[in-house]
Amino acid sequence: MTDVDPLLDPTGRIEPVEKAIVGGRSLWEDARGRLLRNRAAVISMWILGVLVIIAVFGPMVWVHDYRTISDLRMITPTLDGMHPLGTDLQGRDLLARLMIGLRISLMVGIVATAVSLIIGVSWGATAGYLGGRIDNFMMRIVDVLYALPFIFFVILLLTVFERNIVLIFAAIGAIEWLTMARIVRGQTLAIKGKEFIEAARASGVNRRDIIIRHILPNVIGPVAVYVTLTIPVVILAESFLSFLGLGVNEPLTSLGVLISDGADRMEEKPWMLLAPAITMAVTLLCLNFIGDGLRDALDPKDR
Repeated sequence: MTDVDPLLDPTGRIEPVEKAIVGGRSLWEDARGRLLRNRAAVISMWILGVLVIIAVFGPMVWVHDYRTISDLRMITPTLDGMHPLGTDLQGRDLLARLMIGLRISLMVGIVATAVSLIIGVSWGATAGYLGGRIDNFMMRIVDVLYALPFIFFVILLLTVFERNIVLIFAAIGAIEWLTMARIVRGQTLAIKGKEFIEAARASGVNRRDIIIRHILPNVIGPVAVYVTLTIPVVILAESFLSFLGLGVNEPLTSLGVLISDGADRMEEKPWMLLAPAITMAVTLLCLNFIGDGLRDALDPKDR
């Protein structure tokens, strides 16, 4: 009787378990599995996905246009399907306004956060890893930009380059990256002296590859959490600018503008405040749950 290799089945094929061991799993595959096992994060992603679909396609298919002015001013929500959320002071359908406002707020949050992510992560990781005079010089630039008042910086940009919604995205993102850079720099300083970084240096890996392959994967957890917190901050910042007359122009609107308008008439027309407030609250709650899920999934210490 011949002996059978314990790593092989009687047919000579490698067992599935051994295949998994031989093939291994990447950080991203492991993180995806951990994220999908987080029920709160998965449910939040589904809800946020529905909100994104409504924001993108809702204004296209809804019977009322968000710009159309009518004589039906300040009517209460109706159950006949004509104006489910009522109308505003100028007779415009509030559901159409809510959908376009959700679209603008999400666009501001995503685009400005992407700008913040790209600049902040690159700047912070480079400064933290190189250290020394380069680190001091780069972080002094951050300190100088921090000293500029946010509103002054935005007004300056709007005055020089004229007012448009794309510039609002860039202006908000150009401010929010400063905190991102500090967070990434701190994380980089904490791990750049670890054994695996020293081993990469000893193996002859260049600085660029060390930052991309070893530093960035280990700071993704805090960055992912901060990104999900930056989006609501950016949405609120845009709302503040719109309140000052520096944000979106009519007939466009945003969730912040709708909440501001509803707050002015909260006592006699509470539905004007409830709809945008609930929409923003659900959006922010979903982002927080997704951020917690990403933190748990991407943290290498929990693998």
